[in-house]
Amino acid sequence: MKFPFGILIIASLLSACNHTQETTSAYSLKSGGEMPSSQQGLNVKHADLGFTIKPDQQIIDGVTTLTLMTTTPRKSFSVDLDRVFHISEVLVNGQVLAPELYSNPDGMLLVKQAVSGEFTVTIKYNGQPRVPVRAPWDGGLMWEKTPNGADWIATAVQGEGCDLFWPCIDHPSGEPTKVDLHINVPKPLVAASNGVLLNVTDEGATRTYHWQTKSLHNTYGIALNIAPYELLETKFTSVYGNTLDIQFFHLPERTEKAKILFAEIPEMINFFERMIGPYPFGQEKVGIAETPHLGMEHQTINAYGNEYKKDQFGYDWLMQHEFAHEWFGNQLTNDDWDHMWLHEGFGSYMQPLFAQYLHGDLAYKANLAKQRTGIVSKSPLVSNQVREVEQVYQHDTGPGGDIYTKGSWVLHTLRYLIGDDAFFKATKQLVYGTTDPQPGNFTPVFKNSADFVNIVNTITGKDMSWFFDVYLYQADLPKLVVDRKDDAITVQWEIENNKPFHMPVELSINGKITTLDLTKPVKLAINKMDVVILDPNSKILKYDQHIVDFQNFRKEQSAKK
Repeated sequence: MKFPFGILIIASLLSACNHTQETTSAYSLKSGGEMPSSQQGLNVKHADLGFTIKPDQQIIDGVTTLTLMTTTPRKSFSVDLDRVFHISEVLVNGQVLAPELYSNPDGMLLVKQAVSGEFTVTIKYNGQPRVPVRAPWDGGLMWEKTPNGADWIATAVQGEGCDLFWPCIDHPSGEPTKVDLHINVPKPLVAASNGVLLNVTDEGATRTYHWQTKSLHNTYGIALNIAPYELLETKFTSVYGNTLDIQFFHLPERTEKAKILFAEIPEMINFFERMIGPYPFGQEKVGIAETPHLGMEHQTINAYGNEYKKDQFGYDWLMQHEFAHEWFGNQLTNDDWDHMWLHEGFGSYMQPLFAQYLHGDLAYKANLAKQRTGIVSKSPLVSNQVREVEQVYQHDTGPGGDIYTKGSWVLHTLRYLIGDDAFFKATKQLVYGTTDPQPGNFTPVFKNSADFVNIVNTITGKDMSWFFDVYLYQADLPKLVVDRKDDAITVQWEIENNKPFHMPVELSINGKITTLDLTKPVKLAINKMDVVILDPNSKILKYDQHIVDFQNFRKEQSAKK
């Protein structure tokens, strides 16, 4: 989710100061970017994660066993784990290592042990995970209270990564093929997590919940959600004919509101399956957990904290946005955070698309109009450099909120340009690796922006590089320059770096629409009484001075407050 407000560096420092133990390092506060050589060539086959949650002390005891595969024999390797934790023991292939064979000064746990092929590493650790200042914009583990005073605990670590509470390879390529989670909590707390619940073991004063995933799993999507939850659950037959298990873990004091929200889920599923394709994790569940933070796309257990609000389009946009990430983020994952617009742009475009699905074109355009006012375009959407998450999400180092709003509008314009058939075929191919996805015939995929460009080119049979060169790889929006005289109007594109831009533009003269080929300037005869509207149906993302003026006005008003 990581909405476009960014994360303040001072917030991270304030949080770190709350710890009496070692503070979180700059290494742990980043996610992605350049991968250390000690992790390159490692694949995570299985992650067995054990957590004992101690709310009174706000600490966790953890035991993680990773099954790793190395492409070449090596003398050492590393995984990531926040240095705030005390590591009591490390084992490789079941053998306890002497303390001098491992070290974790900066959050990269380096193990000096020769390994080859498939091997296991077990890490036993304990301590207080980083407490976020403002989750989910700031990452860590929250120790909150429900309105009735019960413990309410949740993780949200997209920006800073999985290593804030479990040993992992904090990089998109570090996704484990399978995960088992054993979460021990005091009664009467309930632990809701990813995948399917295999069993609950009663241990007197505590219970251990064993969850298991069945798909390649987004690293920051591994989540702990702990509260005295009650469960709403139903079986739902999808439009593809398979049965989905829908589960909503909600606070007991909000049962009636939860029932209303729960009733929205089946139609959201119908929408995504009709427009995009099958729900990606039908063999697990459609899961939602009520959280003390706003929300996050935790795979099969989406975090929800929007206080049961519906917008003017009659649905809870936050739940719909997070649910969109099951397709765009979890099924499709960018292979480097530089391409995060594939997650957030598609995820954000699902809101106007869903509004159109529910209420028609007016709702679609109204939603897009609201998004349009947020587009800044100071940096390209894609830098084609290896990036950390926060380098992308912050406006001073990357596109920031444009990955949501501009990304959505790029897709809106592309849909107009190539048509619905090609657009949705390209989207399916991007998400599933096939244009005919069916339950069971696909697995999660890694893709980047160049992959999407190639998919669009293949499906349209045209070279669309000119479109993406302007909208993805440079900052300035295309500018439509209009010179109107009493007897004629001249229209042409003005493009940063004079790049080719073959975007046709619709022109309405007194209600009659024609399409202009603007590969070169076009001059048309008119009279001074003609009503002339360029792009009358707002199909094209372009520079608009009135949007810039409005944004400046909002800045001025904000400064006065």
